[in-house]
Parts: sequence; structure tokens; C-alpha cells
Amino acid sequence: MDFRNVTLEVSLKPFHDPSDAATRAVARRMFEQWKLLCVRAETVSVMLWAADGSEILDYRGSLDDAFEWAYWIGGANPRSANPGDPDRVGLHSRPYPYRENPRRFTYGALKALNAILKEVGREVTGRPIRVGATFDPGPEFAISSFKYERHNEICSSGTMGRSSFVCCYETLNGDHVAYAGFPEGIPEGTPFGAFLGRQSQHFLRDLGFDYIWFSNGFGFGLETWALRGAVFDGKSFSAARCEEVRGKIIGFWESFRRECPDFPIETRGTNLSTGMDLSSDAAPLRDIYRGGFRMEPPPNSPWAALNGDFGLELIGWMSHIAELPGDSYPFRYYPHDPWWNNSPWLDRYGREPHDIYLPLSVARLDEQARVTRPTSINFLTVDDSYGEMPDRVPREVIPHILDAWETGPDAPGPLVWVYPFDEYHDWTYGLPSRIDEVFFGDWFMRGAVNNGLPLNSVISTRSFVQATADPARLTESILVSRVPDAGTEWESGFLGFVEQGGRVLLYGPVSRASERLLQALNVAPAEPLSGEFDLAVRTHPDLLHPDALTSKLVHPALFSAGGMDGVVAEPADAATRVLVTAAQGGQTRCAALSRALPEWHGGGLAWVRGTVSCDPEQVGGHLLVPLRARVSYPGERLMRLALQAFGFEILIEKQSPYRLERLMETALPELTCPLTCIARHRNAFFFSGYTPDTTYRVHLRLPQGAPILTGYETLLDGGRATYSMPRAWRRECRVFVEQQQGEVGCRTVSPSTVYGLRNRWLVSGLRDATVRFYHEPGSESRLTMLRNPAWPFIQGDFIRPVAKHDRLGSYLEAPGVTGDVMITW
Repeated sequence: MDFRNVTLEVSLKPFHDPSDAATRAVARRMFEQWKLLCVRAETVSVMLWAADGSEILDYRGSLDDAFEWAYWIGGANPRSANPGDPDRVGLHSRPYPYRENPRRFTYGALKALNAILKEVGREVTGRPIRVGATFDPGPEFAISSFKYERHNEICSSGTMGRSSFVCCYETLNGDHVAYAGFPEGIPEGTPFGAFLGRQSQHFLRDLGFDYIWFSNGFGFGLETWALRGAVFDGKSFSAARCEEVRGKIIGFWESFRRECPDFPIETRGTNLSTGMDLSSDAAPLRDIYRGGFRMEPPPNSPWAALNGDFGLELIGWMSHIAELPGDSYPFRYYPHDPWWNNSPWLDRYGREPHDIYLPLSVARLDEQARVTRPTSINFLTVDDSYGEMPDRVPREVIPHILDAWETGPDAPGPLVWVYPFDEYHDWTYGLPSRIDEVFFGDWFMRGAVNNGLPLNSVISTRSFVQATADPARLTESILVSRVPDAGTEWESGFLGFVEQGGRVLLYGPVSRASERLLQALNVAPAEPLSGEFDLAVRTHPDLLHPDALTSKLVHPALFSAGGMDGVVAEPADAATRVLVTAAQGGQTRCAALSRALPEWHGGGLAWVRGTVSCDPEQVGGHLLVPLRARVSYPGERLMRLALQAFGFEILIEKQSPYRLERLMETALPELTCPLTCIARHRNAFFFSGYTPDTTYRVHLRLPQGAPILTGYETLLDGGRATYSMPRAWRRECRVFVEQQQGEVGCRTVSPSTVYGLRNRWLVSGLRDATVRFYHEPGSESRLTMLRNPAWPFIQGDFIRPVAKHDRLGSYLEAPGVTGDVMITW
């Protein structure tokens, strides 16, 4: 089976006709629509968005009772006035029923629906069916008297207005309502986790549910959508509270599990990352993962992708899966929204599959650097805000899912993020606290990916130390990491890797680096400086309109783990290449450099100090707001430019300033760079991308050469391939060339003139080029390269490529090639 589980998330809106025949017809249609994926899974699940979880909180034990269900479009419990909507007609100001006279739902009807879903699902898919209930902490989905009238004391989060989100570790005021789990009422001071757990045990058991889903960050802290939280107010960190808050969050999980010990828990997680949640809310993800709570880790966040913030989506997901509570983790995709009058596949994404291709290029690596991929797929949701299930959506989405899945990563990517999962927890709760460094790390990397860093493989520091027992496991990749602490296995692993020919790109302050690492970098610590700098970039620059970027860099110390703190120790060292300097008031700091010594056997080190280029005055929203590029150079962009030290170039070309300026004016962290992810599958390179403005051109060169994407032609410029790409794209690449100029293309042609061979590509426009072909494993003995082919392509000038296996990978190399080459295997 391809998947352990496929989950179809659905609201109750399609089941507006209560008759048994109509209910079965809706269920059958739903399973038939997604059957092509369901039959590839061991289990199929249906996650029912019945209400907002208040149906659990208010359950009294009677199946005849009706409950308030999610029949609204728009926010069901508005918690704040919208100054842009004085007449309160917008969906954030008031809700509208999705149809006239919505049906009445009882707990008994919900139980009957669960039974029908299991029966019909088994008939259609041949797979066992699970049904899950949902608990959401917020005000969006269904009217809740429990949360917003009787027990608003549990809503201490202001995520969507005053007292709008339930905080998992709050306590309840007493009442005298006869709940299923509390027939005498709620005792004063009852932990919310205990109440929810006992109510869930009754509700899930009585109604035939199989698991529960914690939605929208529930269980992971106070402000699960925002950069501010219990230990960060936007201006300062409250490190002294971290241990207290940690205990409260774990207390929730423990109290819930005491009352509801057996039903599996699946989680949405926060909109942010592990490091962001630690530094804002002291959220102890490590403790939750390792606490034996029978929970699934969070999937990728759909919220970030909807806002065009793919850096946040990718960084957040990789940070959450670097370590796991078990051996499974889910991918989630957002075809419809049943609440807010949008269907992302059709409108927000414009029927473009970038939010399929980019996250499904992610490779999680284990202790032996083997790829572990998602084990399940969730679809939020299969119905839209009007309860409709248009056939075109599964018909169009499923082929992209299968394409990305069947050619998904099976080896580490060109860049591997070594994520300090354990260290970030230790730095948050340890004394003295280093919570500011934790804050910096993930916000900086979010910006680096949004500025074009092609990062989509991750391994934890714990797994990295074990994996580098055999350095060959990662030798084809550039490792990307926070500067490690002195004397750690993390540090010695990097230095040993470099000394054996590996390549490492470090980021962050150097104040805790060892003397050995500082000497290897040729960096000396210096007095930290913050504020405004004059930046001098000595790499190949992006090809932008002269007004697009300033050369000024604003370095906010609060967000960036202190000031610029490194200088070149030995300026005359021939092995050192200073990539970027930052000058202020007669003093200069090194912003980025690289170094390569002969005794490293081709290995190299690069370092970027790192700046979170965001406005310190705009911290009242959910996310850090990037400074406009005409105000401050985006310091995160230096990570992509620093890759040039290893022969890896991604440059963007954009001659008009309009799109850049328009994006910089918005409060949303929308992209100003095309995004590229590169995954490996059967020795090929699969490039995936998102282009926020299709007038961009991308210039690409990897250490292997200029990538010639299959099905494309490219103009080579200085050895770089240039492409103008559509909004969303994904292409296989096995051909790389060393050639300075000219038009080169690669396309698939029919193998119809030979028997037994299945693939034939034509590479055209070569001029004294070195061609590197990354063959499928096991195809070497039957593969042929025919120069300047003529029909029927059986005789002619056959090239004898040289088989190589080195830091560039396993490939066939043919030097000095001019003309066209037909490759058949």
C-alpha cells in the first residue's frame, strides 16, 4: 500500500436530507470521488466537522438531544468589531446560514451517520473505515454558548478577538449542569483537560467515533497562531515563565489522557514552527512527543500556504517532523473550506498544484539518513461552504497528488537542514535561557526559504550525529545548520564531515562557537552591533531593477539573537572568501564568508550571520512583517547567495519594480522571490517551484552543472540555465551540462525503433559541452548515447560515457560534446 491512511474531512452540510437513502447516496458519492486514492491506503478515515467541539463539551448523555452544528458560512461567534465593515455585512462580522432552514441534528442522528459512513465506505473502497470527531478552540465554526457565554473563562487567548480561543491549560468555573461525564456539574477549578477528556470518552464511545482531532493549535500553547504568546509579548521574552508554562501544557495532556486513555489523538498543530512555538509560548513539543500520549504529529499548515508564506509552511513542517512521537506523520491538503466561502483549489490556488508539489518534495531523514515519507494524507475538506462536492476537484487534484507521491524523494536532497530539535528545547528551559536564539533560528530560516533557499530535506541533530558515522550517507548534500555549540557531538560531526570532503553552510551568532570551529571559519568574535548597516555583497547578485533593493541592512537585535558579532580573523588568508560585509560608523562586521582548505579534500565551510529583516514596530499581528526591500536589504536572502561558495547558484531576474513594490507594501509576508525545491528520486532531480510573478526569470546552476529540465529549452548565460516558469511547476531533470552560452533543450521522444527499451530523450544545442547524465539505477548496461542521431537511431556515432561516483553523485559523464545527443535506456 502507498499510504497507511487517507482521511476525507467533511462537514455535515452535504447531509441536509436526513433520509437514510439520501445519506447513503451522499456517502457513496464522496467515497467514489476519492476512490482512486482510498484503494491505495490500508485504512480510510472520515473526519467529521460536525460543530466546533462544543457538541462534546455540552454532551449530556442523551442521543435525543439536539446540538448546535456548523451550518454557517462566516464566523459563528464574532469576537471583535471590524472597522472596515461598519455595517457588519462581511463574513468576519456576522455568519450566514448555508441554506434556508438547515436540518436539525441530534446526537442520535450523528451516531447513525457514523454507522452509515463505515458501512458505505467499506462497500465502496474495500477498506476499514474510521470516523473521527473534532475539537476546535476558536469561535469560527458553530455557535457555542459553552465557550462564549457560560465558560468564557477558558478562552484566555485573543487570537481572533477578545477572549476568542480556548487555552488548553485553563481551569473551569463551577456549574450545576448535568453533563455526561459530570452528572453533578463541573466542580470549581476543574482543569479543562480533565473535563474535555472525560466528556470525549463518553461522546466518542457512545456515538461510535474512533479518534479525536485537536484543531487549530489546541494543546500546544496559548497563542497558537501568533508570534506573541505566554513568554513573548513582542518586545521582550519572559524566560522565567518557561518552566511554569511547560508544566501547564504537559498537565493538559496528562489530565486529558487520564480521562480518555485509549482513543487516538490526531493534531493540527500550530501555524508556526517548533522554535517559534517554544520562544513565544514555551510549547514543549519534545515532551508531548515523548510523553506516551498516543498522538500523531501535526501535518503541514494549510494556513501559511493560503497566505503565500511557503517558507513558514515548509520550515514549520520540517521542524515538527525532524523528530517524531512514533513512525508516522501526515500530509494535509486544502481543496475546500466548509466555513469561509472559498475553495482553495479553485480560487486561492487557481487550480495550480504548488501546495502539493512543494510540501511533497520534503524528505525527512532518520538516523541512517534514509528518507521517511508521510504515511497518510488528509483532505480538508471534500465539501465546500455550501455543502457541495464538485467532481472537478478530486478529478483535478488526485493526479497531482499521485504524480508527486510516485516520484517523491527517496534520498537526501541537495540541501539538508540539520535541525536542533533537542537543543532548542534545552535552550528554552535551561539556565541561563537562550530563548532569543531559539526565536531567531526558525524565523530566519522562514525568511531564507521565502527568499529562494531551496531547502526541503531535514534531519534532527540527534539523527545527524548517528548518520555521520558513515559520512558517505550525506556526501552529495550541503548541510545547513545553526552554528553549533562548542564541544558538542553536533559540532564535531560537522567538522569531521567537512574534513572528509563535505560541505556545510552555517548561520547564526558565533559567541558560543568553539575555537576549533572559529579557526576553521577564520572568524573572530567581535563586539555585537545592531541597527543600520551599509551592506557590500560580493557574490553574483540577483538581476533586479535598480530601485528594487537597497544596500542598507537593518539588523534588529531582538529578533536576530543579538548584534552582528563576527569579523574575519586573518584577512590575508587565501582560503577565505568574504561574501558580504556590513559597515556601521567606521566598524565592519562580516555578514557572510566561506572557506575551503586543500586538506579538506574538496570540502568547505560557509557562514552567514543572519538577520531577521522584520519591522520591530509591527508585532501586533500574527506574524513578523518583513521590512520593505527599499528600506532594508532582506538579510535572509544571503543564505541563497552564500550557496555560490559551493558552486550552487540560484539567481532571480526581474526588471520591473512594480510587483516587488506592491508586495512589499502589504502586511502579509508574501513572496518576493520564486521558490524552488529539489528532491531526488531514482537518481533524478525533481525540481518543483512556485512563481509569485510569472515575469520573473530564474537562473540555475548546481555543482553538477546547468540543469536541463525535461521538456524545456533554456538559454545558457555564464554557465547558468535560465527559465521563465509558470505559477506552479514540477520537472524531472537527469541532464546537467557544463557550457557557457547557447540554447540547450531536453525533450522526451518515442523509443519506437528499438525493442525492450522504454525511455528516449533528445538533448539538443550542445557546444563542446560536458554532459552529466543521472541514470536510473541499474540502467547503465543498456543505456546508449548517440551523437547527432539519424532515424532509425540504430547506427551512428555512439558516445562511451564514463561512469562516475563522487560528491556530485552517480552519473555518466561525456566531455567535449557538440550537437545533439539521443539518450536511450
